[in-house]
Amino acid sequence: MTERPTLSFELFPPRTPAAEPRLWQTVRALEAARPDFVSVTYGASGRTRETTRALVRRLLRETSLTAIVHLTCVGTSREEVSQVVREFLDEGVRAFLALRGDPPADAEDWQPHPDGVDTAADLVALLRRIEAERVAVSPAQAVRATVRPLSLAVAAFPRGNHATGGTRAQDVQSLLAKQEAGADFAITQVVHTADDFAGLVEEARSAGVRIPIIPGVIPLTDPGRLRRLEQLTGVPAPAALVGRLDAIEDPEHRHEVGVDATAELLRGVLDAGAPGVHVYTFNQHRGPLDALERAGLLGHAHDDAPDEAPGEAPGDTPAAGDRVPAAVG
Repeated sequence: MTERPTLSFELFPPRTPAAEPRLWQTVRALEAARPDFVSVTYGASGRTRETTRALVRRLLRETSLTAIVHLTCVGTSREEVSQVVREFLDEGVRAFLALRGDPPADAEDWQPHPDGVDTAADLVALLRRIEAERVAVSPAQAVRATVRPLSLAVAAFPRGNHATGGTRAQDVQSLLAKQEAGADFAITQVVHTADDFAGLVEEARSAGVRIPIIPGVIPLTDPGRLRRLEQLTGVPAPAALVGRLDAIEDPEHRHEVGVDATAELLRGVLDAGAPGVHVYTFNQHRGPLDALERAGLLGHAHDDAPDEAPGEAPGDTPAAGDRVPAAVG
C-alpha cells in the first residue's frame, strides 16, 4: 500500500476587510485538496488575536478543515497566555503550534515578560497543564479529550534560528526540550533544499528527538518574495533560481518555472523521509496547488479549484513582526 503523505497549509488573518474575500477564495480552493490541517498565524505579542480568533471560528464553523492555532508568548504574562488558551479551547480548537514568538517590530530583541512564559517548551508544558486541569474538573471535557486529544506542534530550524543567532545543534537541543515537554510533532522553518531538511532530521534523531518533523515549503514562483523572506528569516534564497526567475518577463512562464522547482523540492523532501509537507501559502492558492499537483500529491482535487492570476498580490508577504516561515521557537 502506498501511504499518502500528510498535507497542510499555513494561512494568516486578513489585514483589512477588503482582503477577506480573497482569503476565503483561497480557503475554499485549499479545502478541496483535503489537507490534514491548516495552521493560522498569530502576530507578535498577539496583535492579531481577534482576527485570528475570527478566522479560526469561521474555519471551524463553515469548513471541514482542522485548524491548528499558532500561539506565542512574547510580552505576555502567564495568566494572559492561559486566558487566550482557554478562549481557543472553548471555541473548539484542539490543536496549537506553540512558539516563543518573534519580538514586536519596534523591539530590537527578545525581552522576557517578568511573569511570562520564556520558551516554547515552557508554553507546551503550560498547554498540557491547562488541558489536564480542564479534564480533571469536567466529565464532558474528559470525554472530549479522549475523542479529540489535544495536539501540540512546535517549530524546528534546519539552519539554526537566525533570530536568536542559534546554530542547528542548539535548535536540536531546543527541539528535544519541546518533545520532553509534550510536543507531538514539529514543522520546520522554510526549507529550499532537501539536504537542509535531511540534515536536521539526522541530527535530531541522533540527539533523541523521536517526534515527526514536517518540512515547511513555499512556492518558489516569486523572486521578490524569496528575497524578502531571506531578509526576514535569514534563510538564503536559492540564488540560481531567483536569477532565472528575474530574467523571465512573461508571468505565466515564470510561474511554470517556479512550479517545476517547487515540485522538485516537494519530491526531494519526501524522498528524504518527510512524513508530509507543510506549505506556506501567503494566502494564495494557485502556486501551492499547482506545485502539489505537479509533484503528484493532489490527484484530481485541484481540478475544480478557482483560478488565480500568477504573481504576488498586495499584502501577501507578511510584514516584520508577523509570524513568517521562521517562527522563533
